[in-house]
Amino acid sequence: MSALPTSLTLGSLRVDVPVVLAPMAGITNAAYRRLCAEQGAGLYVCEMITSRGLVEGDQHTRDMLVFDELETTRSVQLYGTDPVYVGKAAEILCAEYGVAHIDLNFGCPVPKVTRKGGGGALPWKRGLLAEILEQAVAAATPYGVPVTMKTRKGIDDDHLTYLDAGRIAQEAGCAAIALHGRTVAQAYSGAADWDAIAALVEHVDIPVLGNGDVWEAADAIRMVEQTGAAGVVVGRGCLGRPWLFRDLAAAFRGEEVATLPTLGEVAAMMRRHAELLCQHMGEERGCKEFRKHVSWYLKGFAAGGEMRRSLGLVDSLAALDRLLAELDPSEPFPVAELGSPRGRQGSPRERVVLPEGWLDDADGSGCHLQEDASETTGG
Repeated sequence: MSALPTSLTLGSLRVDVPVVLAPMAGITNAAYRRLCAEQGAGLYVCEMITSRGLVEGDQHTRDMLVFDELETTRSVQLYGTDPVYVGKAAEILCAEYGVAHIDLNFGCPVPKVTRKGGGGALPWKRGLLAEILEQAVAAATPYGVPVTMKTRKGIDDDHLTYLDAGRIAQEAGCAAIALHGRTVAQAYSGAADWDAIAALVEHVDIPVLGNGDVWEAADAIRMVEQTGAAGVVVGRGCLGRPWLFRDLAAAFRGEEVATLPTLGEVAAMMRRHAELLCQHMGEERGCKEFRKHVSWYLKGFAAGGEMRRSLGLVDSLAALDRLLAELDPSEPFPVAELGSPRGRQGSPRERVVLPEGWLDDADGSGCHLQEDASETTGG
């Protein structure tokens, strides 16, 4: 067994702990990234933005590119299907936003995205994938900004793309590739295939980051030991548990740790989260944004339905304070929740929605897909 990695090197960028927060739409805004960074080091990636939205100056896209004043390493995930747009967007991120890292998303399983050949469907077109990655790397290289990509195993078990995607990423000059060990057809259901991550590690010379089913720090260590991955990408596992990053930092230092906060400590974390959201968005919108996190924070605790409903309608920090004061601060953490999935799971899809004739050609060089400027989710 090789020694655990203690840091992560992505081109010119060094991350003190080999842990990356996966971009999640509507979740990983500047306030949440700051909250997680207060717990432990890592690379905290902004919500995914579309390259077309950025190039065309779409206001919603620009509004998402907000960074906390203490955010020293700006990392952004870019979505795109058109090499020219992706290249231009990468240039804008480097020149105007001072980003230190760009990740390209080819993992999104959402039907409205795959229907147009985007997200997790795109790597089927090997030539098109190469063109997109080459344009992004060419735009970012003069600024010394590393480009990475995230993908899934493939469209389904009969159409796997991850080994080719890894080779293409390496040849295009990407600094690393992250693999979510599920197919697009699986979406977020079932178990992640860590053997696929290990196979990709064997297949390429660039760092491979493993993603899928990291619910506790011990899972991250096990994944790295089993697969030889250079680090882990954490998504749903940190919902309502930003302290997971403290546990991860300790675990990669070789310390035994599992934070089991009391309900009082969880309430303090909820208050801090809401406060940061309000600082970034104003109180009314910040409280609205906070509501979606309530059920994740309270998962497994005894707080009753009435309390959860009230917290889910909170509209001011004063109201939040009154409600949090009613919780029993000494209630212990619900140990039964450890290691269990959080966030969406859903069921596998019988078939992935793809453009007409998509599977007939596995190259797609020069293929022009209509890129959607509207928001999509991670993957």
